[in-house]
Amino acid sequence: MAQPAALSDASTAAAAVRPAPPSREALLPDEVLALYAFTGATLAGLAGGFALMLMLFWGKAPTKLFLAWAALFIGLWFVRIVLARAFRHAYKHGPAMAWARWQLRWNVLTLSSAAAWGLSGWLFYSHAIGIQQTGLILTIYTFCIAVVPVLGNHPRMFVAYVAICFTPLVVRIAMGGDAYSVQLAGMLAVIVSLTTALARNYRHTVQRLLEHKLRADTLAAQLRVEKAAAEAARQEAEVANRAKTQFFTAASHDLRQPLHAMGLFAEALRQRVHEPEVANLVNSINASVDALEGLFSELLDITRIDAGGIDVRPQSFEVEDILRKLRLHFEPTAFEKGLALTLRGGARVVHADPLLVERILRNLVSNAIRYTNDGGVLVAARVRGGKVILQVWDSGLGIREEEQARVFEEFYQVPNTPAVAPHQRKGLGLGLAIVKRLADLMGAPLTLRSRSGHGTVFTLELPTGTRPQPSLSALASGGVPGLTLAGRSIVVVEDEPAVRAGLEVLLQGWGARVFSFDSMADSVAWADAADRAQIRPDVLIVDYRLESGRNGVEAIAALRARFGAAVPAIVVTGSTMSTLDKEAQDKDFHLLLKPVVPNKLRAMIAFKLGVKPQR
Repeated sequence: MAQPAALSDASTAAAAVRPAPPSREALLPDEVLALYAFTGATLAGLAGGFALMLMLFWGKAPTKLFLAWAALFIGLWFVRIVLARAFRHAYKHGPAMAWARWQLRWNVLTLSSAAAWGLSGWLFYSHAIGIQQTGLILTIYTFCIAVVPVLGNHPRMFVAYVAICFTPLVVRIAMGGDAYSVQLAGMLAVIVSLTTALARNYRHTVQRLLEHKLRADTLAAQLRVEKAAAEAARQEAEVANRAKTQFFTAASHDLRQPLHAMGLFAEALRQRVHEPEVANLVNSINASVDALEGLFSELLDITRIDAGGIDVRPQSFEVEDILRKLRLHFEPTAFEKGLALTLRGGARVVHADPLLVERILRNLVSNAIRYTNDGGVLVAARVRGGKVILQVWDSGLGIREEEQARVFEEFYQVPNTPAVAPHQRKGLGLGLAIVKRLADLMGAPLTLRSRSGHGTVFTLELPTGTRPQPSLSALASGGVPGLTLAGRSIVVVEDEPAVRAGLEVLLQGWGARVFSFDSMADSVAWADAADRAQIRPDVLIVDYRLESGRNGVEAIAALRARFGAAVPAIVVTGSTMSTLDKEAQDKDFHLLLKPVVPNKLRAMIAFKLGVKPQR
């Protein structure tokens, strides 16, 4: 069918104003600036790594050998300081910047650092035993993970860095000749492959975001001078916005999958080594995976807001609709930390965008739980002056008065105090900035009151609404102390082989009997035989996306049809845009968002079984 003339003309005009993809030369200055911006963090990380090597190998490796390596390492550390200062001086005072030359210098120094780490693996592994060997492996691997945000957008440099840094260690381990050494070398090779896949996904994500930003800027400039093409440009922008939303969804899911598998492999490594001291090192890797996922989500949120990709759709709804979701999401986390999570005022009715209000409260409750060590968190809704105010109270660390005016700024983080644990000092400083942006989008006043050492309260003011249909009441939950998975039967339905294998190792290591399947059909077939053998699962852990368009909710329904509706269930999903919260309430299961750090999985299983996990 022929297109109408008007539509054809509009398509032609849109093609005429479509900006070309940015060239490598156009992106080079921003890339080089981003590389040197990591200098401070890089120096701190290298210093920490050197301190760890000193603790592990001083007195274990030959003194002269270790001192020679230390001299090389320290020399490279100071050269990096000199290079960073020279770059800042040239950027501030130089008439023109030779961007390619500064990038080459940075690349050479970075690969030299990788060579220093690779040399440490080759030299010291044979002089170490037990915890020293494990510490060496995890230290070198941590630096491979740490360069993902730095080198993720430079694939050749990343591959070269990882190869130089990690290959000597893998070869040295494999040279042991015994079955354990070969297996360990193979496992490390798999982990490095997963890390490379993570860097590739990260690179694609960043490149797409940069392209969208530059294209949007170019399009805005053209629209100001080309009035005749305004309508065509508007139509193209709508198409690009829809594509961007699809991209956000796909990127979020694809990135979380390798992160999820990586955390499980790290935990599996700890169990294979059988040394309690390894637990802290593996926990550091899991914390890094969790933090990387949080950073990625924050960047996606702030980018969507800046790009105008969030529409405000106000409607009347009961606050209980959101409190129910908050309970499902945060109650296990608060339960694990020993905090009381209290939700009040669910019968209040407000007129606002429920999705944006939920996002605001999620960020505020997450912050409150993170920075509260004793007491609890209260989310309350009450009427004041014809308005409904939503408040999030906590009994945590509080915010000093001189810092309160800046906490809503992008990338600003309150300076650390001795009361703040290391795991609390994560994030880009975007959480409260996102909260403020979303509140401004709705025209809802947001205020803060806090006293250092006495807690904080955030207040969001919303207009009242007319009462909608009654909502379901929130779930109640409880627990008793003393977690053990010994004698427990857990069914796992997961179609990703690496994730399924990691779950099997973890759960078996915790004492559980695991029945693992890669499809809903296989799990249902097993259920028929298990019922006849009087085998009953204690917990179901299922991925949301399964084979042939099936999903985890269907798998839970099929298994409960055989074993009873009271079987506890957990659904794991990689999508941040999931609409499963209401279904989770109606069908009595809980959600976990990939990547699931093993400690979070353990806490959720404990919560479903009604016991508190052992520390």
